Amino acid sequence: MPSALSATWIILAAVAANLALRLWLSTRQIRFVSGHADTVPAAFAAAIRPEEHARAARYTIAKQRFAIVEMLGEGLLFALLTWGGGIRLVREALDARLGTGFAGELALVGAIFALLAVADLPLEWFRQFRLEQRFGFNRMTPGMFALDALKTALLAIALGTPLAAAVLACMHSAGPWWWLAAWAVWTVFTLALTAAYPRWIAPIFNRFTPLADGPLLDRIGALLARTGFRSNGVYTMDGSRRSSHGNAYFAGLGGARRIVFYDTLIERLQADEVEAVLAHELGHFRLHHVRKRMIAGMLSSLFGLALLGWLSRQDWFYGALGVPVAPNGPDGSHDGLALVLFALVVPWFALFLAPIRSAYSRRHEFEADAFAAENASAAALVRALVKLYQDNAATLTPDPLHSLFYDSHPPAAARIGRLAAEGTDRRRRRAGPGPF
Repeated sequence: MPSALSATWIILAAVAANLALRLWLSTRQIRFVSGHADTVPAAFAAAIRPEEHARAARYTIAKQRFAIVEMLGEGLLFALLTWGGGIRLVREALDARLGTGFAGELALVGAIFALLAVADLPLEWFRQFRLEQRFGFNRMTPGMFALDALKTALLAIALGTPLAAAVLACMHSAGPWWWLAAWAVWTVFTLALTAAYPRWIAPIFNRFTPLADGPLLDRIGALLARTGFRSNGVYTMDGSRRSSHGNAYFAGLGGARRIVFYDTLIERLQADEVEAVLAHELGHFRLHHVRKRMIAGMLSSLFGLALLGWLSRQDWFYGALGVPVAPNGPDGSHDGLALVLFALVVPWFALFLAPIRSAYSRRHEFEADAFAAENASAAALVRALVKLYQDNAATLTPDPLHSLFYDSHPPAAARIGRLAAEGTDRRRRRAGPGPF
C-alpha cells in the first residue's frame, strides 16, 4: 500500500498533468481557430458569411480563454479544500456542533457541495452577463439569474439530502459490500429522476406548451408513426427567455417521454428541417444509444462506488488529501469525508478517459445522422445544422486534438460531408440500377 506522502505525490502529479493538458488543448484551440478565422471552409462558403465565421471564431476563443480561468480556479479551490486545510476546518467546526455521528457526516457532505456551488456562482454570472452578453446570446435578467440559482439550491437540497443520507446509511450499516447497496440506491434514484424530470422538475425553470395543431405537428406525427416511436406529447419550451441558443431534446422514460423543442429552434427552422432534427434525435432511441449510455453510466457508477468502498478503508487516502484520520476514525466512521474526497479527486483522473467517451459519442451521432437521412431528409438536416452552427456561433474549424478530447459531436465538416454522402446514396437507391 502507498504511504500518505507517496499518494499525495501521485494525486498532485495527476492534478498537474490534468491542468497542463487542458491548458495545452485550450491554447491549441485558440491558435487553430484564430488561424482559420479569415477563411470560411469551402463546404460552407455558400451558406456562412465571412463575418459570421469570424464571429464564431471570436466566440470560441473567448470561451476558451474563460475555460482557462475556470480550470485554474478549479485547481486552486481543490488545493485549498484539501492540502490547504479547508475540509479539515469545516469538519472540525461541524464535529464541534453536531458530533462525529451520522448527522455530522451528512452535514459535511452538504457543506462542501454548498461551498463548491457558491464558488461557481461568480463564474456562472460572468459567463452569462459578460461572455454570452457580449456575443448577443444572453436574454436573462439578473433577477432571473438569482431566482434560478435559488431554485437550483432548493432542488439540490430536496433531492441531494435524501440521496446522500441513503448512501451514507449504506456505508455505515451495510458492511464491506455496502457499495452494492449504494449502487442500487443510486440506480433507482437516477431512473426515478429521469422519469420525473419532464413532468415535475423541468417546469420549475421553463414553461412548456404543447405544439399547436398544424402542418408541423402533422409532419412530426407521421415521422413518429413510421419510426414506431411513442411519446407523451410534443412541446415547445420558452428557451428564448434566457438565451437565443436553440436546441431540441427528449426527456423521460418509456411512454412518458416528451419531445421538446426550444421556441428559438421552431422560429428559425423550416418544417422539413425540424423534422430532420427530430429524426436525428429519434435515431438515438431507435438505435438504442440512450439505453447503451444509461447502461454505461450504471456500470461506471458501480465501478466508482466499488473503488470508493476500497479507498474509504485506506487511511493513506485521507492523509494524501490533507485530512489525516486516526485508524478507524472517530466513532469508527469517516464516511462523509470519504464521499467528499472521492467526489473531489476523481475528475482530475477522469479527463484522461475523455477521448474514449467522446469517440463513443461521436459514433452515435454519425449513426443518428444516418437514421435521420433514411427517415427524413439528409439535405434538410444539413440545412438545419448549418443554421444551428450560425445561430450558436459554433466554430467550423476546431482544433483536431481539442475536438478529440471535448467534442461529443463530430466536427461540422465531417458531419456535413457524411450527410451529403448519405443523401447521394439514398437518391441512387431510389433511382434503382442504371442502364448498364
